[in-house]
Parts: sequence; C-alpha cells; structure tokens
Amino acid sequence: YSKTNDTVELHITLKDLPAGRQEKLMALPHSTGKTKKIAIADEITLAKIAAGKIDFDVLLASPADMPSLVKYAKVLGPKGLMPNPKNSTVVDNPEAAAKKLSSSNTISLKTEKDTPVIHTVAGKLSMADSQLSQNIAAILASLPAGQRTAKAVLKSTMSPAIKLQVIYN
Repeated sequence: YSKTNDTVELHITLKDLPAGRQEKLMALPHSTGKTKKIAIADEITLAKIAAGKIDFDVLLASPADMPSLVKYAKVLGPKGLMPNPKNSTVVDNPEAAAKKLSSSNTISLKTEKDTPVIHTVAGKLSMADSQLSQNIAAILASLPAGQRTAKAVLKSTMSPAIKLQVIYN
C-alpha cells in the first residue's frame, strides 16, 4: 500500500475501432477527487493563448466565439483543447456549462487516435469499494451501443494492473 492517495485508472480496449477519435463527457455517480481548470473563450483567455500560456484543462466557447478561436487552432487542436460541438465544449451558455463541468465527477472518455483504447480515471484509492465499483459500472455502461470491451484493466498510479471480467446481460 502507498502512503499517498493514488488515482484509480481504468483502461478499456474495445473490440471494434470506432470511426475516428470518439470523445464523450459523462457524469459519474461519485467524485473522482480531481477538479478541472475550465476557461471560457474571452479576450483575456485569447490573450493568454496568444502569449503561449495555457493554464486550463477545458476551453468552453459559444458559437459566436468560434471565429476568433480559428487562429489558435494549431495550438489548441493537438492538445485536445479546441472547443468542439462533439465533446460539448461549444455551447450557447458557456457560464452554465462551466459550472456543470467544474464538478469533480465529470470525466471525458476518449479513444486513442488509431487504436480502440480508452484511458480514464475512476476515482481515488481512499474511496469506498462500493463507490469505485459504481463509478466503474457507470463508465462501462456509458460506452456506445454495440461497443463491446475486449479487455478492461484497473490499476492505481503505483500498482500492478488487475484485469476485470466484463459480463454483459
């Protein structure tokens, strides 16, 4: 056992490679213990991006703000920070979306670019076993219909991996 409160990670390999990179935001039943830094596209944020200072994990924008973000697409795009309607970061009311996303139980499920693998956080080691299992069950249940897992592995930051047996009803 570690003296630190390690993160519990879930790594899922899907049987089928989805077309392109898939990304989905979801709310877990229990907190992951990790908060995100959220920024809203405004003049101050754009000035920081122009200066090369990116101090946020998620960037929200309204459809009207998207033309001003186009010149930063080469900087934000490779880091996965460019607002996009598919991952719910282009919204009509960015302030309300920022409140929703700032909770520590909202996570993003992303597949790798060329492989059907998802790496995500399920919680912390200090959580109760029932809370961790509910978070893991919610993540597996949120996978798109028809997407079956070939393998699921659970591990903490400094531990060996544990293979999970996923049973579908």
